[in-house]
Amino acid sequence: MDSISVVGAGAWGTALANSIAANGRQVLIWAREAEVVEGINRRRENSLFLPGVALAPSLRASADIAAAAAADAVFLASPAQHLRHVALALAACMEDGRERTLVVCAKGIEEGSLQLMSQVLAEVFADGIAPVALSGPTLAGEVARGLPTALVVACEQEDKAAAVMHAIHTARLRPYLSGDLLGVQLGGALKNIFAIACGIVAGRGLGENAHAALLSRGFAEMMACGAALGARRETLMGLSGLGDLVLTCNARSSRNMSLGMALGRGESLQDILAQRRSVSEGVFTARAASALGQKLGVEMPITETLVAILFQGESVDAGIERLLSRPLRREGG
Repeated sequence: MDSISVVGAGAWGTALANSIAANGRQVLIWAREAEVVEGINRRRENSLFLPGVALAPSLRASADIAAAAAADAVFLASPAQHLRHVALALAACMEDGRERTLVVCAKGIEEGSLQLMSQVLAEVFADGIAPVALSGPTLAGEVARGLPTALVVACEQEDKAAAVMHAIHTARLRPYLSGDLLGVQLGGALKNIFAIACGIVAGRGLGENAHAALLSRGFAEMMACGAALGARRETLMGLSGLGDLVLTCNARSSRNMSLGMALGRGESLQDILAQRRSVSEGVFTARAASALGQKLGVEMPITETLVAILFQGESVDAGIERLLSRPLRREGG
């Protein structure tokens, strides 16, 4: 991997690109916004999405998707619901027959197709590529500041995952290897849903008992969905499942939890989204995950309740009452 590009200059894409560049590699980051490209190249800062972080001298930005596509390894950090569009643009620039490594950094389930991000890539690049997934408990601001972080790199071809793992490893960023591509992605996608729900609990002032109960039952939904899809239990009990869940459901700086807190205080989803530049992946993943659960025959009451609050006009109080009034049952079911 002599050349690396990161597609998507949001907070996470910028933090990841900067971490790799600060470790001595030449990295190109692709941004849609001209102001972001100029800020990175001239002022060494992404003031729009990651303000206050000085960027490595070897990191450069471009709005040319063909330049990003020319790299040996392409990390895709665009929002999950936009990944297919970005992948199609990249594929149009990759018709030279040269092999590249594609690394999914977005966490979500695509609406409509109900596919995980690696499945989207496999459909767009129909020439038998083996996508790599990067996931785990990673707040962008902490990675950008060089605070200790652990994550997971997964691929069905573990030699590819190992190559990516060595490319991103730094003194403060420790990757672990996994062959469970599906499980690593599923944990990263579903935890955003439960982070919104935990944020609602916090914003409504329902207490720490309710927060712990919701986090635990959310994890039970994650495990049940994972079992139906064939994910490994140990994957979901690791960094990309339980680890990411615990972080995102407790970090008030998390985009998903902070969105839930605003909902809990009575703000409307439309108003919250209108005030934000960054994407809260859990909003649209909730609807996709609910549909996926119904398709698989998996009961996901927290996810379904959140969908009702976000998209069907159900009040927060009615949603809480819905969960609390469910029939009594044995734990583990």
